[in-house]
Amino acid sequence: MAEVVQQQIEDRIPELEQLERVGLFTNKEIRAVIKKVSSLEYKIHRRALSKEDFVNYVQYEINLLELVKKRRSRIGYFFKQDEIEYSIVHRIHRIFKRATTRWKNDLQLWLSHVAFCKKWNCKTQLSKIFSSMLAIHPDKPALWIMAAKWEMEDRLSSESARHLFLRALRFHPEAPKLFQEYFRMELMHAEKQRKEKVEIEQAKMDVGELEYSEEILNCGLARIIYKDAIQKIKGAEFHICLLSIVKLFDFAQELEKEILNDLQTLHVDDPLTWDFMARRELEMDCLPLTEHASKQTKALDMDRKEQRCYAVYETAVSTISTAPMWNCFVTFCLERYKRKTNIEDLRQKRQDRLLSAFRRADESGLLQESLYIEWLHLLLDLNQSDMVVKISEAATKRFSQSVQMWQTRLQLLMKLKSKDIALHFEEAFTLVKTKDSLPLWSLWVQWSEETESPDATEAVFQKAVIITVPVVSVTLKEKYLEWAHRTGGYKKAKKVFTSLQESRPFSLEFFKKMIQIEKDQETCKMLNLREYYERALREFGASDPDLWIEYIREELSHPHGKPENCGQIHWRAMQCLQGEHVEDFVSKYTLLQTGHL
Repeated sequence: MAEVVQQQIEDRIPELEQLERVGLFTNKEIRAVIKKVSSLEYKIHRRALSKEDFVNYVQYEINLLELVKKRRSRIGYFFKQDEIEYSIVHRIHRIFKRATTRWKNDLQLWLSHVAFCKKWNCKTQLSKIFSSMLAIHPDKPALWIMAAKWEMEDRLSSESARHLFLRALRFHPEAPKLFQEYFRMELMHAEKQRKEKVEIEQAKMDVGELEYSEEILNCGLARIIYKDAIQKIKGAEFHICLLSIVKLFDFAQELEKEILNDLQTLHVDDPLTWDFMARRELEMDCLPLTEHASKQTKALDMDRKEQRCYAVYETAVSTISTAPMWNCFVTFCLERYKRKTNIEDLRQKRQDRLLSAFRRADESGLLQESLYIEWLHLLLDLNQSDMVVKISEAATKRFSQSVQMWQTRLQLLMKLKSKDIALHFEEAFTLVKTKDSLPLWSLWVQWSEETESPDATEAVFQKAVIITVPVVSVTLKEKYLEWAHRTGGYKKAKKVFTSLQESRPFSLEFFKKMIQIEKDQETCKMLNLREYYERALREFGASDPDLWIEYIREELSHPHGKPENCGQIHWRAMQCLQGEHVEDFVSKYTLLQTGHL
């Protein structure tokens, strides 16, 4: 191994000599480089190889390369690049190659090599890297797309890009993204050829036998890809993606019309088709507007466009009255309503359309839960309190087990200062699953604390803590203890803690809160702290080494603590803790003894 490392160092000597000769590095810096490189070379030539060693070596070489670049700019010397930079770049390629050969499945290594090649413009090397990477990772469409894009955009080789896409489609014949990018590539190729033809004709150049295929110029290849794609990939969403691509190319209007017609023919029952067709009306010109048209004129034009969209949606919901279709319709109206405008008439029309869409979707029984919530907030903003009460009741009847729906209804009733809210909470708990009811209990406690007497709030807490579902009762016990301390002080908190100390399940945080409350007293009693720690250890002593450490620390630091008890506590901890917790405890106890914890 030493001979190999020595040979590698000797191979660097011409490059290092040049660095010193031209004044980019000092002799001291050259010696430091040799020392560091020797260490890195030994690491990547030992028997037990580590990927991190290769990564560190590559990073060091890249940093060296960047430093050389900066120093060249500083002193204005740009010669001898073949003997310096190219030598370093070649070495980085060699290290990357060894790493990717050893760890073939590590995609991040391959991508790092690709990124390096792109940055330093190593086109020939990058082409080979893509070939090797795709041979090992042919199952990742994103890599095929990356390679084809590089061939098309950086090497300007549409033929190579096409070849890669065709190979990719053999592995992934039903990958939508591959078809989309291949479709885009062929349109870009057609656009490029059209521009070349125009420039040649304008320059009146004699190009001999060079001919431009009319089929390619008129999107023939893109049309073939499209036809093949829709045979393999079904659904309106894919059609719409292709339409969004083809509309970027002005010369492909015929192809765009063809795809649009197919979308309307093949997917007439898909809500996405109707949604796309409706939104498309916004992009069409309604009135020829001048550059200096008034805001009123622009608003009138926008209103007409939105009316056309609304008309398409009306046809859609009468044709296919489904929940997804109504969702598209209401979502569109909601988006338009949220757009800011200073024209009161336009704002009012948008509001009327939105309220009408909400009402009709509700009457159809097809309004989604999230849209009910949007509707309720809108009605509240419009000060329609009676409607809020009515719609929220209807919504909770329809989504009777939805925590979010009940939470929204109760929050709105609280804002409206409605009567009998406690009864509504009781009703909610009879319908919602107990395991999901924590947000509603928290909301009830919050409301009771703000509006009712302490006795009524305590009654709510006492109902909550007897629930058998841990996620609810554990959290409410913590809140109960906090509330007791906040409203009744230490005595109240201790009373609550005592009443709950045998009411399992508990959380560690419950005991820690009580311990902290005790510590905050002017006369903190060690006897009480021991009781709280002992109760906490009874529940969590087998799995929490930090709790034992805190107990020992308390005995050592408290004015009335007994340091002689620490040995017994340590012995108990070693008996009680299990598995890796024992090692964790031993290391922390050692740090505590030496004063480092």
